[in-house]
Amino acid sequence: MAYESVDKLQKMLADSVFDYAQDRKKAARRALGTLVEIITFYLLKSWGLEAGVAIERGLGEYRNPAISHNVEYSLHPVKFKESLILERYGLPLTSSKIFRQFMEKLEHLREFKQKTNQLLSSERILRNSCVIGETEDLLLVGLVKELQWVGLAMDLVAQYRSPYAVFECKRVGVENGMKKGPQTIEKAKQGAYVARTMSCLQKIRVHSGELHGVVSRPDGTLYSKAYPKLIEEIVNCFDPDLLRNFILTVGVVSNHGNWFTSENQNKELMVLAQSYDWLLFLTDAGLSKFIRDVLLADNPEMAPARAAFKSSYSATKTKNSFTKVQMALEADTVLRRYFTSNGAKIAKWFNVITPEGKDLTILRGQIAKLAGKQWPRIHTA
Repeated sequence: MAYESVDKLQKMLADSVFDYAQDRKKAARRALGTLVEIITFYLLKSWGLEAGVAIERGLGEYRNPAISHNVEYSLHPVKFKESLILERYGLPLTSSKIFRQFMEKLEHLREFKQKTNQLLSSERILRNSCVIGETEDLLLVGLVKELQWVGLAMDLVAQYRSPYAVFECKRVGVENGMKKGPQTIEKAKQGAYVARTMSCLQKIRVHSGELHGVVSRPDGTLYSKAYPKLIEEIVNCFDPDLLRNFILTVGVVSNHGNWFTSENQNKELMVLAQSYDWLLFLTDAGLSKFIRDVLLADNPEMAPARAAFKSSYSATKTKNSFTKVQMALEADTVLRRYFTSNGAKIAKWFNVITPEGKDLTILRGQIAKLAGKQWPRIHTA
């Protein structure tokens, strides 16, 4: 079944999935927003970045830590990663069980203060990017991978607290009888503010109207040049002063009667385009394709994802198992496979608004370069 727009997809979901809700359209709209977040999350996983991903972690503004902001996803340098197999385990799988089982084998776990979180619930719902320990500079994250015949595969990852990139999803719905959502400009301004205040790289508009970037070095001097050139220099450099507090900011927006299209931008979209280093536009066709392939088709391979979605949005639901934070283990397995197998097609779901003339391959390359920097040296220089 094809849909001309996400608005029609929303109406279909409102009538077929959320017919029990008092405000069916609002319930469907929230579900679509969750799907945009899930698509972004599994895109990052398919790029091999899961070890460094944090979800809704509070990040302080540059040199102004009194104000912090939760962002959908932040990408953090990895100090170490341990790939493990739990041969014997019981559910729920808690941080305490992990520490007890591996403390003697992995001595560096002793430096972490233990957190009380569940990686995998009794209902086999995993918590993505689950923090199970911390030090002053590091966070220990447990990543449940999949159930294998020899046991449960998982990773223990030590992430530096300071990220090198953030991804935020921005989406607003339209109420019945209105042409435009009342919170659209407020959400755009909020996203723009966060994008402009997190990184050491600041934006200024010079007299000619050209956008320049400015970085303050530790000795107080200012280093500046045209913004695109400075971004490229930082991504490719090995200078600790430029890299230490640099954060590449990426926004992901989708159309819902507010953002218009990537070719026909309204004021809100232009505000975001001038604030994020990269602004990606998830097309109606892309979101529609995901919904058709994963949630509507009768493909038996995607049955675990369909079941998790329906159980999370039914009238009798008890807990969510289809969100960026909580995902049914079997649904996570099939989503990983779907995004890995269809990487080239999924890349076409996104239009790049900022920077103009670039594509997703270049963004992926920049992220890979930042992830591969010598971060221990950078943070101690």
